[in-house]
Amino acid sequence: METKMTKTMILVAICLMLALNIAADTKVHIVYLGDTQHDDPDLVTDSHHQMLWSIMGSKEAAHDSMVYSYRHGFSAFAAKLTDSQVNQLSELPEVVHVIRDRLYELQTTRTWEYLKHTSNHPKNLLNQTNMGDKVIIGVIDSGIWPESESFNDIGLGPIPKRWKGSCESKQSFNGSTVCNRKLIGAKYFISGLIGGADESNWNTTENPEYISPRDFNGHGTHVAATAAGSFVADASYLALGRGIARGGAPRARIAMYKACWHLASIGTATCSGADMLKAIDEAIQDGVDVLSISTSFPIPLFPEVDVRDGMAVGAFHAVAKGIPVVCSGGNAGPASQTVTNTAPWIITVAATTQDRSFPTLITLGNNVTIVGQALYQGPDMDFTGLVYPEGPGASNETFSGVCEDLAKNPARIIKEKIVLCFTKSTDYGTVLKAASDVFNLDGYGVIVARNPGYQLSPCDGFPCLAVDYELGTDILFYIRSTKSPVAKIQPTRTLVGLPVATKVATFSSRGPSSISPAILKPDIAAPGVNILAATSPNDTFNDRGFAMKSGTSMSTPVVSGIIALLKSLHPHWSPAAIRSAIVTTAWKTDPSGEPIFADGSNRKLADPFDYGGGVVNSEKAAKPGLVYDMGVNDYVLYLCSVGYSDSSITRLVRKNTVCANPRPSVLDLNLPSITIPNLAKEVTITRTVTNVGPIGSVYKAVIEAPMGVNVTVTPRTLVFNAKTRKLSFKVRVLTKHRVNTGYYFGSLTWTDSVHNVVIPVSVRTQILQRYYDEN
Repeated sequence: METKMTKTMILVAICLMLALNIAADTKVHIVYLGDTQHDDPDLVTDSHHQMLWSIMGSKEAAHDSMVYSYRHGFSAFAAKLTDSQVNQLSELPEVVHVIRDRLYELQTTRTWEYLKHTSNHPKNLLNQTNMGDKVIIGVIDSGIWPESESFNDIGLGPIPKRWKGSCESKQSFNGSTVCNRKLIGAKYFISGLIGGADESNWNTTENPEYISPRDFNGHGTHVAATAAGSFVADASYLALGRGIARGGAPRARIAMYKACWHLASIGTATCSGADMLKAIDEAIQDGVDVLSISTSFPIPLFPEVDVRDGMAVGAFHAVAKGIPVVCSGGNAGPASQTVTNTAPWIITVAATTQDRSFPTLITLGNNVTIVGQALYQGPDMDFTGLVYPEGPGASNETFSGVCEDLAKNPARIIKEKIVLCFTKSTDYGTVLKAASDVFNLDGYGVIVARNPGYQLSPCDGFPCLAVDYELGTDILFYIRSTKSPVAKIQPTRTLVGLPVATKVATFSSRGPSSISPAILKPDIAAPGVNILAATSPNDTFNDRGFAMKSGTSMSTPVVSGIIALLKSLHPHWSPAAIRSAIVTTAWKTDPSGEPIFADGSNRKLADPFDYGGGVVNSEKAAKPGLVYDMGVNDYVLYLCSVGYSDSSITRLVRKNTVCANPRPSVLDLNLPSITIPNLAKEVTITRTVTNVGPIGSVYKAVIEAPMGVNVTVTPRTLVFNAKTRKLSFKVRVLTKHRVNTGYYFGSLTWTDSVHNVVIPVSVRTQILQRYYDEN
């Protein structure tokens, strides 16, 4: 009897172990099925359960495995699957592909005056659209702090009747009371991040968060306020940058979809692809007009980004339904080929500085004054000892002027002194770490010499300044020239306008695209450095409800707010037409007429791989004259040109598709740009423009050819009338180079003397390919 019981217990244990192993081996995957096959969302969900049931073997197992059913904008589901189940599902004819869930990274008082995006003139974009009163901006981010004054609904009319969304109530978030006529929607999605587990198991003690639409770290609040925040008078950060804070579309309505969550283990927020895809699906169903997504997946990108990138797939369906999707280009600059969110239906945004700086004066003992950058609002310092840790010490002592190694220095060297250090890092976190180390060694301040950059954060009242290497070297030479070097630091000031110049930010990811180099990315640039907007009280850098943040996460909602107004002014324009309008009218110089440079290891004039078409110009974009329009058929051209199968494209667009043989050229995609990554001999490219200006317009071509390249346009004149709104033209590009080159840049402009419709032209010659072709 004992033996039988023992055998039984062993069998039960084995079964439990097998069950645990199976559970442990499951990972969240997204099973993508293309466009919905039913108008009834419930039928779509039922079909998902039935498919999963056929693989799992029981309804209960299928139910437990299911994480999300995507049933509005497209058909897909997220489920916990083993490798074997993934293989079985992948072989089903109705399945386009199965995507392993992955994590995405989260990537203003002066901004709008700098962009000349104001309401001073009665016929400008803000006034023509009543500041976006009828437009709904969907924000997918880390949530929202609804009590912020930036989300007051003073003066707003009723919520648009077409709105189908809602405000969910959960932890510390009562949707029925905190939502209003400004914040009209608030939902959250976490099942993908926690692998379908019960959200009540989230440990909010070890990992502070709100399991609700409420924002913990302030990122989503800042983004939403930048896009559509209401007017807030006398806003500032540490008394700096004082002015009226508002969003780009200050009367637009906000719908927040929280899909990004603060993780204490990494000190920032992260976003599950499954959660983001569900957020996009819900936003399509709810009725948003624009989607703003300040996240990106870090490089390297998957080789087939548009197949394996769940967010790009969701964005495709949003764009197909007329919803522009605006995404950050990433913060991996200044290296080339680092830009992300490169699908041609996404509007990808780079970050620039603006004409505002925060100079902080450093006076040396020789009466030379050097200008650093900081957010220091402490007392004006008296002359204090100044040190650069170097030179011989005791045998057991280490001296290091490297910022990352300051903590290794003897305390007696640092104590009661201002410390100069050098770093190769462009991350402002290095400045914060250096300040912390000097503070802990009883120092009085730190000056960090680094590559030029303009991202700033306060050091909790401690004097921490950044200078470039040249100024840092000047300070170092002074230290070495005297036995008792001293310096004093004055509180930071705000400087607006000239001589502060516009630059593409060091951190802003650069093109060309590593996936499809013929698709110009980024598309457009906007201010994204030291942007002042609302934040959460939990934000480390919160000051009376506001914070200054930097990143392409911040430049993205600047463009989203402007696009919301364009959508209001031109409700029938496609997302591609809106993208064309902002690209072809963008500033190539800053708004004051000065050249735009790109920061990096070597500062240079900015080119299309730094800022796309240029810096967004809202007033010009409202009346672009011509647009390079696209729709689903044009995106099918792209999908065919990069090698998608006919069956995959058919399921994606819900229309039988057979790609031409030979496949079309990606160069003929009707983008507001021409990018030729491998010009061996010559190529002829086709573009089509649509007249959105006066009926009888006549445009002439003006060519600025890239160096060493011949560019010919046929015809050279485009004549529009009441019956002819669309005209096509051909561009013949011929290289004169006899060696392989890097990229050279030029432009093609169509002008009617009122409108200048400019597209960037980028060409790289590859003679080696020509040699192989001819031999």
